[in-house]
Amino acid sequence: MNPARTWIMCVTAIGLLAASTLRADAQLKIPDTVLEPVAFSDLDGWNDDDQLSALSAFRRSCQALLRRQENPEMRPMELGLREACGRLSLYREPVSLLAARIFFEQNFRPVRISRLGENAGFLTGYYEPEIEGSLTPKDGFYEPIYRKPGELISRAQKPSKINRPVRTSARKTKTGVRSGAQIASFHDRASIDGGALKGRGLEICYVKDPIDSFFIHIQGSARIRLTDGKLMRINYAAQNGHPYYAVGRSLIERGIVPADEMSMDKIRLFIAEHPEEGRELMRMNRSYIFFREASELAPDAEPIGAQGVSLTKNRSIAVDRFLHIYGTPFWIDASLPIESEKPDTKFRRLMLAQDTGGAIIGPARADIYFGSGLEAGTVAGRIRHPGQFYMLVPHSLDPSRLIDPIPLPEPRPKK
Repeated sequence: MNPARTWIMCVTAIGLLAASTLRADAQLKIPDTVLEPVAFSDLDGWNDDDQLSALSAFRRSCQALLRRQENPEMRPMELGLREACGRLSLYREPVSLLAARIFFEQNFRPVRISRLGENAGFLTGYYEPEIEGSLTPKDGFYEPIYRKPGELISRAQKPSKINRPVRTSARKTKTGVRSGAQIASFHDRASIDGGALKGRGLEICYVKDPIDSFFIHIQGSARIRLTDGKLMRINYAAQNGHPYYAVGRSLIERGIVPADEMSMDKIRLFIAEHPEEGRELMRMNRSYIFFREASELAPDAEPIGAQGVSLTKNRSIAVDRFLHIYGTPFWIDASLPIESEKPDTKFRRLMLAQDTGGAIIGPARADIYFGSGLEAGTVAGRIRHPGQFYMLVPHSLDPSRLIDPIPLPEPRPKK
């Protein structure tokens, strides 16, 4: 047997013994979800992927996971990931592709995950735009990019009684402004576009096109090429508390763009060709993003995701943060329109949950990070496709004891 492989298996055995320190009854609990344990041999393309690249991304997630002090509120999935991270430290650098593949095979088990009643998950894409900008309003640069207002706050909300036994550590938040003991709504997009924050000194910079500003908000970060040639990096800081609305849905429902042709470029073209109607379309998305200057990022560095680590092109995904733990590996199997507008590119890849987004809701829902620039934007903008999701569950959570799906209550009709 290969000595390197023997050493890796020994290290893994030690790690698996340590996993017994977790509660024996630890179970993965995700509401409204079907979980089906499978084998790595069931994953098409597993042996052809570059797990070494995924391991590099996972190592960055481990840095964030291990920074958190262990506490009783931690969910079993996070505890299991932390244990896997501890075993990763035993893998001496440089790690080979074979060793990276063995690490995931020996420390995780794939579990097919889907929403109750659905056969596949849903994938979209995002990227980091690069836009011209100015630090002052001049020469056509009049569209502001705002930093977070000081009065905007978020307060954790306790889960409802029906969900408390399922996800005791999950906390949704209410964002707005303080009104006595309550949190009142903050300005929405239309109000802010109308000047609600003007003159308060919250402007980080200015861009020329409201459409560019709108898509910066959707992506959550941007590279701003200033008039003096310097590059400013901006990153997500806060959101105004209003729900995200995918404006492409309106164009589909109105028959303006067929569902199978919807893309970011189609939305941009419609807004550009119909300025007044386009402005109202953008305002249908009441969600508004505030930014911070990410001065810690080098010009060639990738943006920081919600986990607090740099994203990896084609390896990082945004997930529902109320259902999943940042740092969780996912195997994605889909046919996507990457090499052309036709969905005929096989995308079979190990991905890391390192970000989130307002439109990312559900157990088998992900936004793939495609990098920065126009080409990445074109690819990301046309991804709206189904895919199979396999979550890699640490062995400390025995997949044979996964609980049955828990249906969520039907939403109450609006009055």
